Amino acid sequence: MKKFNIRKVLDGLKEVSSSTPSVQVGPQENHLIQETLQSDHFQLCKTVRHGFPYQPSSMAFDPVQKILAIGTQSGALRLFGRPGVECYCQHESGAAVIHLQFLINEGALVSALADDSVHLWNLRQKRPAILHSLKFSRERITFCHLPFQSKWLYIGTERGNIHLVNVESFMLSGYVIMWNKAIELSSKAHPGPVVHISDNPMDEGKLIIGFEAGIVVLWDLKSKKADYRYTYDEAIHSVAWHHEGKQFICSHSDGTLTIWNIRGQGKPIQTITPHGKQPKDGKKPEPCKPILKVEYKTTRIGEPFIILSGGLSYDTVGRRPCLTVMHGKSTAVLEMDYPIVDFLTLCETPYSNDFQEPYAVVVLLEKDLVVIDLAQNGYPIFENPYPLTIHESPVTCCEYFADCPVDLIPALYSVGSRQKRQGYSKKEWPISGGNWGQGTQSYPEIIITGHADGTVKFWDASAIMLQVLYKLKTAKVFDRNRSKEDKSSTEVSDEDPFAIQIMAWCPDSRMLCVAGVSANVIIYRFSKLEVTTEVVQLLEVRMQYELNDIESPDGGGGGGEQTSALPTPGASPQTSGPPSHPSTSSNNSDGGNMPCLKVRSTPLKQSAGYQVDLVVQLVWVSGEPPQQITSLALNSSYGLVVFGNSNGLAVVDYVQKTVVLNLGTVELYGSNDPYQRQPRSPRKSRQPSGGLCDINEGSATSEDRCKSPTSAKMSRKLSLPTELKPDLVLLSVCPPRGANPLDHRDNSFSRSRSSSVTSIDKETRESISSFHFSDTFARKGDSTLTPCLYVGTTLGTVLSLALTLPPAGEQRQLQPVIISPTGILVRLTGSVMRMAFLDSTGSMLPPPFEPWFEPNVTADGEEREKVRKRRPVSVSPSTSQDLNESQYAVVCSEKQAKVISLPSQTCIYKHSITETSFILRADVVQMSQGVSLACFCANGHIMTLSVPGLRPLMDVNYLPLTDMRIARTFCFTNLGQAMYLCSPTEIQRITYSQDTCENLQEMLGELFTPVETPEAPNRGFFKGLFGGGAQSLDREELFGEVSAGKASRSLAQHIPGPGGIEGMKGAASGIVGDLARARIALDERGQKLGELDERTAAMMASADSFSKHAHEMMLKCKDKKWYQF
Repeated sequence: MKKFNIRKVLDGLKEVSSSTPSVQVGPQENHLIQETLQSDHFQLCKTVRHGFPYQPSSMAFDPVQKILAIGTQSGALRLFGRPGVECYCQHESGAAVIHLQFLINEGALVSALADDSVHLWNLRQKRPAILHSLKFSRERITFCHLPFQSKWLYIGTERGNIHLVNVESFMLSGYVIMWNKAIELSSKAHPGPVVHISDNPMDEGKLIIGFEAGIVVLWDLKSKKADYRYTYDEAIHSVAWHHEGKQFICSHSDGTLTIWNIRGQGKPIQTITPHGKQPKDGKKPEPCKPILKVEYKTTRIGEPFIILSGGLSYDTVGRRPCLTVMHGKSTAVLEMDYPIVDFLTLCETPYSNDFQEPYAVVVLLEKDLVVIDLAQNGYPIFENPYPLTIHESPVTCCEYFADCPVDLIPALYSVGSRQKRQGYSKKEWPISGGNWGQGTQSYPEIIITGHADGTVKFWDASAIMLQVLYKLKTAKVFDRNRSKEDKSSTEVSDEDPFAIQIMAWCPDSRMLCVAGVSANVIIYRFSKLEVTTEVVQLLEVRMQYELNDIESPDGGGGGGEQTSALPTPGASPQTSGPPSHPSTSSNNSDGGNMPCLKVRSTPLKQSAGYQVDLVVQLVWVSGEPPQQITSLALNSSYGLVVFGNSNGLAVVDYVQKTVVLNLGTVELYGSNDPYQRQPRSPRKSRQPSGGLCDINEGSATSEDRCKSPTSAKMSRKLSLPTELKPDLVLLSVCPPRGANPLDHRDNSFSRSRSSSVTSIDKETRESISSFHFSDTFARKGDSTLTPCLYVGTTLGTVLSLALTLPPAGEQRQLQPVIISPTGILVRLTGSVMRMAFLDSTGSMLPPPFEPWFEPNVTADGEEREKVRKRRPVSVSPSTSQDLNESQYAVVCSEKQAKVISLPSQTCIYKHSITETSFILRADVVQMSQGVSLACFCANGHIMTLSVPGLRPLMDVNYLPLTDMRIARTFCFTNLGQAMYLCSPTEIQRITYSQDTCENLQEMLGELFTPVETPEAPNRGFFKGLFGGGAQSLDREELFGEVSAGKASRSLAQHIPGPGGIEGMKGAASGIVGDLARARIALDERGQKLGELDERTAAMMASADSFSKHAHEMMLKCKDKKWYQF
């Protein structure tokens, strides 16, 4: 039983009371910015889910509508039509989907779940909904079958019985096929669960039932008895008919296939072991692995296809899962990358009694979807147009950009299209149903994913679609063949040394910077031209944290430089000049200067796209491995990249390829350090641990300590989600401090919350948690704007550094960049997450940037300089206010937000966002109506605040944080868009904008489109005359209540679903919804009336021509006698 905690209740009350009003501080009349954003501009809803369905379990295809459905082990349902038309639904129970069956060309789907419930989905609306459900209470469902154009669904159970359900009313029929009646005395034992049900293609009155133990029964539905029984001594996995209904094929657990004549009682007419070695002495071949499924498809010209999964011989150890295609005398074995979950053969006709003419096979694998072209030699696969490769390597971080420059997606697409593989089928993708939505939102959106193997993928996410644009492999920069002696140096991250940890991207200049898990930073430029880099430029940086006698920094930037730009990678680095800061001094005796990864020394051929400009590596110092990088930022206008960790920060000038500044965190404060720091013994530095000191006017009270998180010793090895780990549960509501303030990148949630604070926890190890470049007022009372870098720490301090940049042009290449710390701007509770700047009108001030230019063109010097001139930042003219108050800094920490007026540096607004929890992600975003601060909290709440007034506008309890993946991948972006990884293979996109929620119904694609059902195969004159051909059956008469009676009430419970109304809720509520429903009903009615009109017109035309012919005949024959005919 859970303990009742009165303290938590009080905390909760306190939070409610403290988080409603935002506290306004300072003079009011000076800051009357008219805020345009209101609460009714915000609404939260899920938009679309992309990616491969996580842990798939079943599949179905509608051959007329050309729609594919995939069910998963968590009760999700994903529907795919033409590229760009996809839909996600969820069964409430969350039980695994074990069987799916389309009502072909009806716009409906039946799903059977592992909790023995059956559901009918309506697909004629943009958001499918359940119309009916049936929950079995006494029997477990094992198989379902719905014949084409029938409304009676057969349900086979674990006990071996078969029940019938009317799919229109979702009521059980009284007609039941009991297992004992089906097998009678043919077997002494129970035949096992039903593994197959299907009707004879030529006679609907005959049903074949496969039992697991090896018995197949041909059941006569009218006479309610078995016509024939077929017994085999191996377990059955699946059964398939020949289209003429005279033969069927079974697959067995010993790797054999048996083919039976329906009138042949005793033995199969043929036994095949596709992968068994045939002994010479005529004995049975050795057994193989079970054949899990077989399909038997005929063609008009040529041999039939037998397609099967499984059945490999036991001695093929380590062989990959295979799909086998047997066609005549040829057998093709197609190897798959992952285990096969299910496969379906796509055929030209939906009728089972016609030549099937198979043209493709859809193979559902555990982590992929493959479609094989059966019509081409060699069975090539189709190029998959769906975005199903998100998880090719596990995703370690994401960034999301809405409203990008318009030329960006075409540029990335043009370089990405050259990366495509060859050898695909030439035909169109066969899953082509549905129609695209009619959305009006057309701004470009890009999602970037960083992966465990060092790849970075760029995705076009515009208009709720997703398509891969370009893939960058960052691991190419490093040597992969490491010798055993080097192994020790990769101690930081054994599993994935190349994993991407943080990404910084400037869409305007197209500069990209990635920080890897092995304490490396790579800077890339975008080029449309191929280039060969003879030597990859490398900088090695030594960062160390020591507290001896702290000198105050000398203000100049050059002094902290402790690295050298190496002309040849791999040479042993020498520090340039004497160390001027104690934090960077170290003795080289114990093999200190070793990076974690070795940069390649051979020339690197770089194709068009992102090309390496510079690699920065942190090296081991005094036998200590480098700390992982926790924050990163780049600015293309200044030509600078800055990164920080628990030791300090380093600023790199990537134009001159030098380190401008390398400072310990403590040195940023100089003599104004507000914290009491203990000198530490060097051994302790191996295990960084969290700082506990909360800034509450200088001292941490015991109450603060309860709110403030502590982290126990963190392990040296970064645990990345390499294998798809089970979701980890959030154990407590406090973020870690210390080595990794953004520890939500890590996949482990071991956070200590002990009440007794040990001496280790008291160490104030302050890390750098965020950066922001901006042209602003560097010091209090400044009247001119200067380039600045703002630094946020895990202890809630925001410090500013003024940048002195050489003039653009040749001087920029030669003169040094000078950086001088200008002091503390503000202090907050909790780690600093995000900073942004507004102009005097409250509009967002983006950091300055340099427009993109082609780096590999050797044009005139003057031309290049013109292109490279820095774009000046325009400050919006402030007529109503003095220049003194012309900017606002918005700063958000894990707990609170503050707005600072510049250059006076007074705090004008502050708001406590959460007391009991902490913020995982915060972004200052541009909405169409104004600027907002969006936050995602660890307790699952998504909140938005107005800026600069910090009024709460939205607070929705969206989802409990069940695993670290969500925390690590959640991003907000402009115009009310957000995303996160909801499973290792899927991206969930959400919107918090009212506009998008309203337009969503239009933007979504339609799954159901009116398509004429193909004509039934012609029976032929002789078959009609002498019998044969397909025999029809009046199922209504047989299974209806009149003849079959009522089913037992205790067998299953009928649950009416929310049905079609649910789909309309998305469109609107009230009268608008009624109108929309009426419109859809009218559309469907109009469509049916139109068809009726056409048929009537055709009948009238044929009647007309008949009367003409009759009249002509009458005139011809009017005067003839009977014997003249």
